[in-house]
Order: sequence, then structure tokens, then C-alpha cells
Amino acid sequence: MTEPSTATTAINTADLYDNRGEELESMALQFQSLGGRTHFSGPIRTISCLEDNALVKSTLGSPGNGAVLVIDGGGSLRTALMGDMIAASAVRNGWSGVVINGAIRDREALLKLDLGVKALGSNPRKSAKDGAGESDIDLVIDGVRFRPGALIWCDPDGILVAS
Repeated sequence: MTEPSTATTAINTADLYDNRGEELESMALQFQSLGGRTHFSGPIRTISCLEDNALVKSTLGSPGNGAVLVIDGGGSLRTALMGDMIAASAVRNGWSGVVINGAIRDREALLKLDLGVKALGSNPRKSAKDGAGESDIDLVIDGVRFRPGALIWCDPDGILVAS
């Protein structure tokens, strides 16, 4: 089994898919690469929230141990679920990356951080801070299942998840 990449080891998703094929699910939804780390992978952690980033902030403010946080924001681009301050906290806490089915903000600042970031786009508008949502649950985004603890690999070509 292929191990998750570290900051110094990049795994190419096309090669990984060629080697493992149908053992992996591939996201068809086109996420933008918006962080300073272009290749990232690790065990999945999850959050489901809509236009409220309180759970995102608290989760990325805790030890990440090389994990990738997958956030289902319902595809909303109305508010950002992560900005530069939360992303900097993720770097300090050892997260490999973040995949957001929604928007980020502070796009230029995120490019300078050693953090993988995949999102649908950006919006400068802040989100609510009420704590609405759920964490560490199974998510299905664009037909792909994200289970906490399963492995995910991301690079400029796309996103692969161990099925």
C-alpha cells in the first residue's frame, strides 16, 4: 500500500491511479489548487458545515498529525470557510492539507503557506461563527465517499480517495 506523502515526498495522482486503478475513487469535480503545497496526502478528517467556519477553526487549531481535513460546505461560494489565519494555524498544528467543497479567502497569503489547499474558489466575505455542523462523519461529495481515517491524495491533476 502506498504511504501518504510528506512535505518532501510528492506522489503523482496519475501514476498512483495507474498503479492502483479501481481501488481508488477519483473526484470529477474541478477543485482549484490554492495553497503553497501542490502535492499533499494523508488520513482524512471531515467536517460538514454550511457558511459557518467555527468547527473548521477549532479543528485546524488542534494537532493534525499529517491529516487532510475534508470540508463539505455544500458547494457554497457565498462565504469563505478558511482564510490565512486559520490556514496558518493548520500549518503550525501539522496538517498536510485541506479540501473544501466551498470557498476560501486570502488567496495570495495561502499560496505562501506550506499547506495543501483545494477549494472551489474564493470570496472575501467571512462566514458565520456559530459552530453549526458536524465533524468526523462520512461525507459524499460529487459521488465520492470520504471516510475519516481513509487515505486521500491531492495534486494539481486532482483528488484520489482510497475506496
